[in-house]
Amino acid sequence: MVTFTDNSPGISDVQGFLVAGAGCDIRNKNTDRLDTAVIYSKTPCVAAGVFTTNDIKAAPVRLCQARLAEGKPMHGVIANSGNANACTGDQGKTDAARMVALAEQLTGAPAGSFFVGSTGRIGDLLPMAKVEKGIAEAASRLASTEAESRRAAEAILTSDTRPKTATARFTWQGKTVSVSGIAKGAGMIEPGMATMLAFLATDIGIERELLQKCLWRANSASFNTVTVDGDMSTNDTVIVLANGASGVTVTAADTALLALFQEALNKVAYALADKIVGDGEKITKVVSVQIKGARTEAEAETIARAIGNSLLVKSSWYGEDPNWGRLMDAAGYARIGIIEERISIWYNSVPALINGRPIPENKPAWKQEVKNRRFSITMTLGLGAADYTLLATDLSEAYVNFNKSE
Repeated sequence: MVTFTDNSPGISDVQGFLVAGAGCDIRNKNTDRLDTAVIYSKTPCVAAGVFTTNDIKAAPVRLCQARLAEGKPMHGVIANSGNANACTGDQGKTDAARMVALAEQLTGAPAGSFFVGSTGRIGDLLPMAKVEKGIAEAASRLASTEAESRRAAEAILTSDTRPKTATARFTWQGKTVSVSGIAKGAGMIEPGMATMLAFLATDIGIERELLQKCLWRANSASFNTVTVDGDMSTNDTVIVLANGASGVTVTAADTALLALFQEALNKVAYALADKIVGDGEKITKVVSVQIKGARTEAEAETIARAIGNSLLVKSSWYGEDPNWGRLMDAAGYARIGIIEERISIWYNSVPALINGRPIPENKPAWKQEVKNRRFSITMTLGLGAADYTLLATDLSEAYVNFNKSE
């Protein structure tokens, strides 16, 4: 059985990992805000990752992709907030390489064994003199303590209002296996693999190709099912490190053990993705858009994203107006060939439309449902057996005010 801990300390929950957070004023605002994090395992790790599919990829993303492709044992991640190191040309590549080289040097890790993640403003060069000091401080603080683990989770935040952590554990033949993660993300969120970073660690032993498959499965059911504002970042990165410190090793043939590990990874990834949506910039609502009865999952997803990213729909959610006509319109312009007379819509358990027939007498009940901080909308299409669920948010005046300038 997999046990789950929400708002856990984070990476320090996993055997063999050291973490730290430091502040070096990357934002140039003369504050002591934490903005540099290091995650490190003395034992070599198997690694897996997924990254933004944006054509414009930040220098850290390109470096991580190259190192992942090499398939070498890895030892850690150096990450910063406050500056995305994106659209920064050759200097950005040089700075990303300097960050990992310094982290490797200060931890004693082999060259080429660190990943790098950056998040923040696009188009500005990193203040490397400050960044180097931040990496040095973080490396000097490395520990397996809850305090440093929470500092690391805080150090990667940008417009987030709170850290995002989760841990799942299970026991196998008397040994405990842990999966834990930290994440950031609040705005520029619509993943195509959200601006989001997620770093996960586990102490299971596993071969690289299998870990990558497990991450793809977890990612497709978590980070790839959320949207806040419909904007895909240049920096989206999800990395998993597995150091084997639990003494438990899983292979593709170990179906029962593999199922437990996949469940634990799924739980952590989904919890972090849910926290990202729940902390969306200036949102007031989180809405689960459930499309059922589609011909294919891809068609169900197309409709869910048309609804979840519609400015009219999102505005009505903010206004607590159960305007299901906007849902129908968005579903229609998804253009997958829906049939009006087969469509039904529910707000939580309250029907608004059944087989194309409105139920206006339920309007008072719809209005009550959409007053909730969280609610679900279910649309059945009557075309097949495929489903898709998207976590989306509303759109507020505060979001516009927050993002109209930097």
